[in-house]
Amino acid sequence: MTAQKAYDSDIKMKGDGSGSDQKQDSFNELWNSLKSTFPKLFGEATYKSWLSSLAFKEFTGGRFVIAAPTAFMRDWVSTNCSKKILELLQSLNPIVFQLDIVVDKTLKIEKMVATTPNGAGATLSSTSFAEGEVIGSRLEPRYVFDNFVVGQSNELAHAAALRVAESAEVHFNPLFIYGGVGLGKTHLMHAIAWHIKKCHPKRRVVYLSAEKFMYQFIRALRFKDMVSFKEKFRSVDVLMIDDFQFISGKESTQEEFFHTFNALVDQNHQIIISADKSPTDLPGLEERMRSRLGWGLVADIHPTTYELRLGILQSKTEQLNANIPVSVLEFLAHKIASNIRELEGALNRIVAHSSLVGGSITVESTQHVLRDILRANDRRVTIDEIQRKVAEHYHIKISDMHSAKRMRTIARPRQVAMYLSKALTEASLPEIGRKFGGRDHATVMHAVKKVKELMQEERNIGEDVDLLLKMLQS
Repeated sequence: MTAQKAYDSDIKMKGDGSGSDQKQDSFNELWNSLKSTFPKLFGEATYKSWLSSLAFKEFTGGRFVIAAPTAFMRDWVSTNCSKKILELLQSLNPIVFQLDIVVDKTLKIEKMVATTPNGAGATLSSTSFAEGEVIGSRLEPRYVFDNFVVGQSNELAHAAALRVAESAEVHFNPLFIYGGVGLGKTHLMHAIAWHIKKCHPKRRVVYLSAEKFMYQFIRALRFKDMVSFKEKFRSVDVLMIDDFQFISGKESTQEEFFHTFNALVDQNHQIIISADKSPTDLPGLEERMRSRLGWGLVADIHPTTYELRLGILQSKTEQLNANIPVSVLEFLAHKIASNIRELEGALNRIVAHSSLVGGSITVESTQHVLRDILRANDRRVTIDEIQRKVAEHYHIKISDMHSAKRMRTIARPRQVAMYLSKALTEASLPEIGRKFGGRDHATVMHAVKKVKELMQEERNIGEDVDLLLKMLQS
């Protein structure tokens, strides 16, 4: 049955739409009858993804007003379906001369349907949120603000994270937190999500890693379901992306995130991102994306100080309700300076050993139990540290280590850094290449060979490398 016949048989309406309850009910019936024909008129997938959640709002002065649950859905329907819907309404009642679509967040978003490989319809979870719900990756219960030890190296990142979590307003967008592995970025991200869930339960939060964002994007492309993907990420109040460096160099994922970013900022919704480097130093990032990531507040977490590490160990000891001598905590704070995660793991290990094997915890027993960790820390140098030292020595930017610039003043220090990375770390050639802007192993091999030759031919290069080796191994 055509839309026209459906309405002719269902409703015959006359009048000027004066706004009485009876008249509003009549227009509501008109809408429901029209809506029942949408699956055939627009297609089942379009109906279930976009039109099934629409509801009649009011009719006044010739304006037929319908409501959508989200601004994103309203905009899509306005662009793609509103003209046809208005024509159908006017064919049924000529006093309708305008169609308006408004947002009503109390409306429920119906479940969307994706096309599976065999052509069957697969129901996807709706983007509606339960009160206080955080969608995405599982949150670690231990990672709350109360368990985060604040020191000079992380006080800015902590203060910014707490401000974002406590405030219902958007003060800076995005909040970009960066720092090395195991310094507390993920702890702060989880703490923000927990705090919002507790203090602002009505806010819709999505938290996940950049890797999972990419996989969901790929899955949406594969199953031709970009509609629900976009709706999920562009209708939230707070979007939190961890380990953003994962999508560096992945152009299609960056493109989609770029549009998601703009959509959320336009709605004044909060974006929070963490990464291992600042936006200016992230390799493989489009310039427009790099610019937008720097719009808000960029807060770094520096490597830990001895005092902060000791404070973290003391806090962790209280949580474990363990009796550990101060001398042991001081020993650990001195010896394990790489990252907080390894520091806490070492503490857990000596407590577990004492509990399972017996015996008191002393500096001597700690040295025995942690001999492999302590030995590794005595000789460990990271590629990030090498890049930082070499950049400082040659007075170039760290971002030059990842760039495609080939002028000698940049290419030579980059080759030296690759040589030192091969000499001082256990990273493979492909791993080193990835840390230098996604270069291949052949490029790293050439750099190592070239620096070895230059050390023999040019005295100043040999002196530079010797000095850098001493600085990095001291």
